[in-house]
Amino acid sequence: MAVPVTGSMRVDGASLHYEVRGQGPLLLLIPGGTGGAAAFDDVADSLAAEYTVATYDPRGMSRSTLDDPEAEQRVAEHADDAFRMVERLSPGEPARVFGSSSGAITALHLLTARPRSVRCVVAHEPPVVEVLPDASEHRVLVARVQATFRTQGLMPAMAVFAAGLKKDGDTAEPKARTGLPPRAAARAEQTMADLPYFVGRIVPAFMSYYPDMNRLEALSDRLVLAGGEDSRGELAYRTAAFLAGRLGTELLHFPGGHTGLTTHPAEFGELLGKSLRG
Repeated sequence: MAVPVTGSMRVDGASLHYEVRGQGPLLLLIPGGTGGAAAFDDVADSLAAEYTVATYDPRGMSRSTLDDPEAEQRVAEHADDAFRMVERLSPGEPARVFGSSSGAITALHLLTARPRSVRCVVAHEPPVVEVLPDASEHRVLVARVQATFRTQGLMPAMAVFAAGLKKDGDTAEPKARTGLPPRAAARAEQTMADLPYFVGRIVPAFMSYYPDMNRLEALSDRLVLAGGEDSRGELAYRTAAFLAGRLGTELLHFPGGHTGLTTHPAEFGELLGKSLRG
């Protein structure tokens, strides 16, 4: 395991913690959920054989602190953070970018807002639910999650959220995660610490985001949309598949489900490397 070089960067309203491994053209990895830079620990080393791999904690997560902890979050601001990271680590040269879940939404906005900074984007299951024909139902879900969070607390809100992300008609209880890699298991404590911020600030901001479809269509040759083999029918998979259909591109399937990056890191990293080379 390579020891990453760590750094801190000031951006508007926050200080970002980032980590860099390897050498070569820049590959920026944008985590989703409450993952932070550590979400990529199990794939970054192999990718660093070919790229300068940069990972970071999004503003408000883990070691990336907000000047105002109560500040509302915006996708455009998170995408600007990613752009500043590219500017610092690859000045004058566009980067390859991978984003997962909410990080994939950040990557989509980065592509449309700052296309000159991006060579290609791989977006794994971005939950851009506003593009779906049944978007109104998912607005109700987000409102229910927020109301439950305010009145009943974090874990009841997470239960409502998890139920809304399931496959249509799936009423089974979530399966307990078993056999996670040791580093993934060690991240659980930080994940729990970041959940209130994720539920209260990230979920409502990111799930109300509507991408610039005209810009995405014009830039579709630089965009790979991806879903998990095991998450077919789930909400985030549906959005990725819908976007791919709208843009007339093929949907790339990664191993595992929405969290395949954690459950199948070796296979996930290998396919990501192939997709970037392609």
